[in-house]
Amino acid sequence: MFKRTAILLALILFSFHARAEVIDKVVAFIDTEAITLSELKDTYEKTLKLSPDITEQEVLTTIINRVLLLREARRLRLEAPDEDQLLEEYIDLKVRAFIKIKESDIGEVYASNIEEFGGKNYTDVKDDIEASLLEKEVNYRIRRHLEDLREKAYVRVLLE
Repeated sequence: MFKRTAILLALILFSFHARAEVIDKVVAFIDTEAITLSELKDTYEKTLKLSPDITEQEVLTTIINRVLLLREARRLRLEAPDEDQLLEEYIDLKVRAFIKIKESDIGEVYASNIEEFGGKNYTDVKDDIEASLLEKEVNYRIRRHLEDLREKAYVRVLLE
């Protein structure tokens, strides 16, 4: 019994004298969720292959935005096979569903950029113009939505 207690005491004392080692550094917090340096570096490496001019700060902002949107999607109890599909479903439900592109807006874009369409008829390019206007509006509304989500969350960036 004494031997067991002595070994246990020795292990406890040794653990207090053992050096603490940092395994990974936290670069940002979103409420209680941490984003680590290794997560940022991994995502940055992958993103750099697709977009060579992107900065680490831009990648970190994207990770934060993704966390905020995914959290909202889960709060609404949306489900999907993976996170990308979950984001798409959330954006469709919360943003895209409320956007209607007016025929007059499509006509305006066509009229003011007719040279760029290389002589194509309005009916030939109408769907492309509408898709472009829709994506532009979706991006604008997502930015506004993210601003609202950031105001409601505690977001702290520790990246130096």
